[in-house]
Amino acid sequence: MDINNSVALVTGANRGLGRAIAQRLLERGARKVYATARRPEAVDLAGVEVLALDITDPASVHAAAEAAPDVSLLVNNAGIQTATDLVTGSLDRLRDELETNLFGGLTMIREFAPALATNGGGAIVNVLSAMSWFGTHGGTSYHLTKGAAWAMTNGVRLELAEQGTLVTGVHLGLADTDMAAGWPVAKITPTELADAVLDGVEHGAAEVLADQWSRDVKARLPLAPEEFNAAMGRALAALTAA
Repeated sequence: MDINNSVALVTGANRGLGRAIAQRLLERGARKVYATARRPEAVDLAGVEVLALDITDPASVHAAAEAAPDVSLLVNNAGIQTATDLVTGSLDRLRDELETNLFGGLTMIREFAPALATNGGGAIVNVLSAMSWFGTHGGTSYHLTKGAAWAMTNGVRLELAEQGTLVTGVHLGLADTDMAAGWPVAKITPTELADAVLDGVEHGAAEVLADQWSRDVKARLPLAPEEFNAAMGRALAALTAA
C-alpha cells in the first residue's frame, strides 16, 4: 500500500506514538489524516482532521466510521496500561484494560472493515508490544491484553484477506513516551516507530519488529517456558542495569 495519497485514521493521536504516526503520515504525503482522541481539543497537530473518539464506546466508534467513510488506512494505536496483578488485582481495572487494548481495537476493525473494502482493501495497523510475548511483575495485565490483541490481529488478518486488506501487527519494546517515562533505559523515538510502521505498510508486511528488543524477544519464543523466562529475566536485568 502506498502512503502517498492515502486517507488514514489514527486513534490516540493527541500524544506519543499516535501523534508521531499522524505527523509522519502527513509528511509522507497522505491526502487526509483523521486524528482522533477522547478529548479532541488535546490534538495540536496542524493539517489533520480532528475527530472525537472513545474506542471503548461502540456508539462513538460507529459515529467515527460514519464521519470517515473514505479511510484506506486504519491505525489502532490507542492503549492503556493499568499495572494490575492478575491473581490479586482489581478485575474491574483488568476489564478496563481489555476493553481498550483488545475490544476497542476489534470494534474499530469491525466498523471500518466495510469502508476499507469499498476503498480497495487498504490496511490496518495494530500497535502491539513485545509484551505480547512476555510478562513482568507489575505488567501481567498488559501482557494479557497485548497477547490477546496479537491473537486478534492474526485472526482478523485471516478473515480480511479475501477483501484485500493488509493487517500489520507492530511490536516494540519501550518508546520515548509518557507511558515509559519512568524507565531510564534506551528507547525508540516516536518518529522512528512511526517510520517503521509506515515502511512496513508500504512493503506489505504482516509484522513489524520495530526495534532490537522486540526482535530479541521474538527470537526466544522457541525456547521452553522455563528457559524463556530465565532468558527474559537476564535480559531485563541487563536492561535496567545499563
